[in-house]
Amino acid sequence: MRPIYTIEKYCLARLKARKPLLAFPFSLPRSHRAWRRKFSAALWREFGDLPAMVPLHPRVVERRDMGPFIREKVILRTERFMWMPAWVLTPKHSPLAGKDGRMPAVLAAHGHGDGPGLGKDPLVGETRGDRKSARSIRTHHYDYARQAALRGYVVIVPDWRAFGERADRDDWVRRPTRDGCDVASHAVQYFGVHLLGLNVWDGMRAIDYLQSRPEVDPERIGCLGLSFGGTMTAFLSALDPRIKVACVSGYLSSLENAIGHRRGNFCGSQAMPGLAKYGDIPDVVLLIAPRPLLIEIALQDEIFYNPDMLKAARYVQRGYRVIGARSQAVVNTFRGRHRWGGRRTWEWLRQNL
Repeated sequence: MRPIYTIEKYCLARLKARKPLLAFPFSLPRSHRAWRRKFSAALWREFGDLPAMVPLHPRVVERRDMGPFIREKVILRTERFMWMPAWVLTPKHSPLAGKDGRMPAVLAAHGHGDGPGLGKDPLVGETRGDRKSARSIRTHHYDYARQAALRGYVVIVPDWRAFGERADRDDWVRRPTRDGCDVASHAVQYFGVHLLGLNVWDGMRAIDYLQSRPEVDPERIGCLGLSFGGTMTAFLSALDPRIKVACVSGYLSSLENAIGHRRGNFCGSQAMPGLAKYGDIPDVVLLIAPRPLLIEIALQDEIFYNPDMLKAARYVQRGYRVIGARSQAVVNTFRGRHRWGGRRTWEWLRQNL
């Protein structure tokens, strides 16, 4: 064996030699419920010392009539030391409302983007004259929260930690030489917690808030997102059974893709501590089973390695199939680069939510 000096080659060697402890039990499909309990418990352990529950104390600090829907900015207290701003879009009329008038709701998760200032704003079509936001909406079809509201869903769009209004100041991060989410990830580890776990926690608090709103049907909640938004959709939907339908766009892949394909495809916001010990990214997504899942894959995705994405999608579909839920996992491939597709998403949500 040739000497190994770099972290890249170290990780690749360990990845090749590993024997995951909790990969999906294809040979014992009847044990998938026990597997789900063990695997989800392992993920929670690896997240570290998550916060204690506190009252949300929601405050509406901005309200605007957008025509078909009302847009509010809400501030939520998600833990003792942290608050979270979010857009909430409420349709004035919804064809999806039940007899009691309550509407289904979705959490729309924003992606990493090409800068920390983007966060939640482009998802609702808000650019404030910023060229990066306008470009993201144009090239990534990024206003999918607005699209959901126009179709009759109540939508919440949080800023994840280290993004949007929650981005840390440039001098502290030392931009542009460092990535803000990487720095934030390192900082919170001093306290025995991981950034992805904190963002999952915040997403669950956002769902707490959705369920508290009188116009929302608490039993009809979905989650969707592109790229890092796909990461958040995957982990939130895997770990919070209140999410009934998930759309993971431009994310499903494997650790082999993240660590080993051309360049590292991960960041401080998306690295799941300890995952390689237990399984892989498709195993996380299989925690959603048998709930309805739609996977979007752009065939010319320039960020993810397309053959790896398709292989991961087949793995997930196989898992759904062996537990008797084949029709509940759909893969939508489309021509285009790394962007939100949406061609099948809205009908999928309507059918299942």
